[in-house]
Amino acid sequence: MIRGPARSPRGVLALLAVATATGSTGLAAGGTAGALLGAELGGSSAAAGFPVALLVVGSAGGAMLVSAETGRGRRGRGLALGYLIGAAGAIVVILAAAARSFPLLLIGSVVLGVANSSVFMARYAALAVRRAEGGGLALGAVFAGTAAGAVLSPLLLGPAGAAAEAAGLPGPTGLYLVAVVAFGLAALMFMAASSPRMPLLGRAAPVLSGPGVAAPSAARVLGGLRGHRARTALVTLAVANFVMVALMTVAPVRMMGGGQGLEPIGVIVALHVAGMFAPSPISGHLVDRLGAHAVLTLGWVLLLAVSLTGLLVSVHGTLAMAIHLLVLGVGWNCGIVAGSALLAAAVPGGLRPHAEGAGEVVMQLAAMLGAPVASLITAAAGYPAYSLAGACLSLGALLYCHRSRRTE
Repeated sequence: MIRGPARSPRGVLALLAVATATGSTGLAAGGTAGALLGAELGGSSAAAGFPVALLVVGSAGGAMLVSAETGRGRRGRGLALGYLIGAAGAIVVILAAAARSFPLLLIGSVVLGVANSSVFMARYAALAVRRAEGGGLALGAVFAGTAAGAVLSPLLLGPAGAAAEAAGLPGPTGLYLVAVVAFGLAALMFMAASSPRMPLLGRAAPVLSGPGVAAPSAARVLGGLRGHRARTALVTLAVANFVMVALMTVAPVRMMGGGQGLEPIGVIVALHVAGMFAPSPISGHLVDRLGAHAVLTLGWVLLLAVSLTGLLVSVHGTLAMAIHLLVLGVGWNCGIVAGSALLAAAVPGGLRPHAEGAGEVVMQLAAMLGAPVASLITAAAGYPAYSLAGACLSLGALLYCHRSRRTE
């Protein structure tokens, strides 16, 4: 039985938000620092996308791990295990930087990515708190909690980089040191929160642990994902993540090539991350009030606009790049919050853990493709060339979602 404040869904959501905020402090290690370290160890800006691409391979594997544990009634254990594996990956990357080994960096990036799936899949635990009504707002509340750590993470690029350089390591390695601590603490918090005997944190145990459900057949899972709403959700999660990850893979490298230092890059990335997570209570509330499709449309309009402005924005302009990447984050947020809520509502309860895992795998596979593609296109033809490709993808997804809505 849940006692005390956690009888209220708000108490459980607060616990989930704090644990996820802790883990999300390590997010910038694989994204921002991974791209910079990849360019340094790989000897070319074209190599920046490969650590990010392999990071999302690990994230896809982590999503399967977490969804499998959720189906067995061990959601909290799955999230904790993902964080522990990710912390081990951060240690491997630090060793790769010390040895100046690009192949070892790629191996560590795969293992590190498992923790990223734990950061993002905690949003579905929020939907488990409130399924019937207010689900979008609950998802947004936990997603917004992610903002605290995720915004702090790139801001540590400069200070952590100075500490890493003092130890004789490349500057971007500093964020991997942060990730070891952040992922380790998050793992301990989710393990504690999964035990009803644990004071305070154990109040979230009914959400994070409980009786599992029989594993459905692959045919049943695929059948549940063939409906219009489920397909629209999967397209949204995939394309929104493709556009965002691709742009954010090349933007820090291009800014550094344009003369920007680590600290201003860290501030700009922090603003982008704030755009990714901070609006979540608002976008979640809009999903509950207006419906997921309305929020999806808003997201695609923003992603289309930011891609088009990428044709004109200069990597040398700090303010212009800050606004450009902030709007990119807000557009991504609308797509992911609405797409996640739509996906969870589109399938029966017994299929939800597997649908959640499928949605996360689709997101990560899209990002895995987007990161190296954006790096290669930008290296060959410049930042505006990929911006045009992102605009075409966003417009196509907008038209697809509109058509799907009309056929329901």
